[in-house]
Amino acid sequence: MTRLFPALIFAFAAVSAASAQEISAERLSDITRELASEPYAGRAPGGPGEQRTIDFIVSEFSKLGLEPAGDDGGWTQDVPLWRYQTKPGGTYTLAVGGQAKSLHEQADLRIETQRPVERVAIRAAPLVFVGYGVTAPERGWDDFKGVDLKGKIALVLINDPDFEAKDGEPVAGRFGGRAATFYGRWVYKYEEAVRRGALGMLIVHETAGAAYGWNTVVASNNESYDVVRKDPAKDKLLLQGWIQRDLAVDLFRQAGLDFEAEKARARTAGFTPVTLKGATFSADYPNSFTRLESRNVLAKITGAKRPDETILYAAHWDAYGVGPASPDGATIRPGAVDDAVGVAGVIETARAFKAGPAPDRSILFAAWTAEERGLLGSEYWAQAHEAELPKMVANYTYDVLQTAGPARDVVLVGAGQNLLEAHLATVAARHGRTITPDPRPERALFYRADHFSVAKRGVPTVLFMGMSGGANLETGGRAAGDRWVEDYTARCYHQTCDRWEPGQDYRGGAADVQLAFEAGRDLANSTTWPDWNDTSEFKPIRAKSAAERR
Repeated sequence: MTRLFPALIFAFAAVSAASAQEISAERLSDITRELASEPYAGRAPGGPGEQRTIDFIVSEFSKLGLEPAGDDGGWTQDVPLWRYQTKPGGTYTLAVGGQAKSLHEQADLRIETQRPVERVAIRAAPLVFVGYGVTAPERGWDDFKGVDLKGKIALVLINDPDFEAKDGEPVAGRFGGRAATFYGRWVYKYEEAVRRGALGMLIVHETAGAAYGWNTVVASNNESYDVVRKDPAKDKLLLQGWIQRDLAVDLFRQAGLDFEAEKARARTAGFTPVTLKGATFSADYPNSFTRLESRNVLAKITGAKRPDETILYAAHWDAYGVGPASPDGATIRPGAVDDAVGVAGVIETARAFKAGPAPDRSILFAAWTAEERGLLGSEYWAQAHEAELPKMVANYTYDVLQTAGPARDVVLVGAGQNLLEAHLATVAARHGRTITPDPRPERALFYRADHFSVAKRGVPTVLFMGMSGGANLETGGRAAGDRWVEDYTARCYHQTCDRWEPGQDYRGGAADVQLAFEAGRDLANSTTWPDWNDTSEFKPIRAKSAAERR
């Protein structure tokens, strides 16, 4: 028998471990094919495919030797949900100057109520224009100026105060210019309206500022979801929704105001809210609500030295389930790329960690429910674990990994937010790859995935989202990457054709997961605490818990 020197044995072991920690494109493809197959029925929360989905993910986590991290020592966390439906037959009226105009749901406005009430009745509520509805002390901005909104409907503009700023205007660049901030998102505006005591809020729809047309606003067909809350009236407006721009322009005119002039005024820090003289809004409509029970799947590797410090890898398991038949007769929306491949990425990341030595810090792995219904599974988990988040080092989220093949770069959604990005660039350089900043920051994708549930609570995050912009593919370059994004977005995003296909190339997605794994492994074996950049709206939030990380 040949004897090996200890150093050589160590070298062989290191090579073996390195090989085992390589993310496999084949395994990504196999897991995606399984989760996107017909028996999973499109993986709708509370739908016929949920139990099979949960069982599969739990089985994969268990086979890897992970520890359960759900409720009561199990693999799952129960997520109670409300499904709301604004029922047809409601009446909606704008009145100004003694003239009343009836509005039509879906055509003129989109309305929802996320409170478990059977009927909403609002009688002649005054309308108050609150500009962009932003309170940002770190930017010296307050659109509300102490206005009393009790019993009133706030009328608000979409996007940020500097979205349409002209060169030379003082506000230009104050909120990132064309790059969206959280202040520009409709979710933030509703939350701020609740904090200000408003009865309801209507957002004026403009396609450029929203980054989507009216058809997207009404695509939910009057349906919405929320987590079950202890006091919905405390957290949710009685009425929230959108109104067509032309109606708002006419409303302002009848109230003696010029819409464009008021928009320009709203781009100044001195803006003050204005009550639309003599203008009121009334609504009377039935609202149905159904309680659903869904689940997150959670696992972990306990850190060997600092188990209370964590790094989170996550993706959402849900898709859109069964819907109207497509032209080819298909009714299941399989969600292969959005986001079965993300779940595959989490499972592969877990396998890679288990193939090496136990990390110093703990690693959490999550497959969230109800992302497509408003990031609800991740939000519910974050609320329940809020006290632990100050010691969460980082989050890496996979939501749409491209299937077009190897790329020379990785496109970074929401570039410029935190120090994780510079570290990711260092890891990418090890593989001869580069980072490309988000080419469409105005689309606000950074605020539209599950990572945001922990980001808004101060945890630094990186989102891998292949549809943010075309990667610079090794075959075909940026043009080919853009074609993949355009084709997927136009044809298959949330549609029945988001299927696993034998011609898909998972090597690019695997390479991105490899970067996330190595970046997290570096942090897991360090004492580093990445922070947000000074320009990020999340830095002050993280700063509040700084003492817990000393």
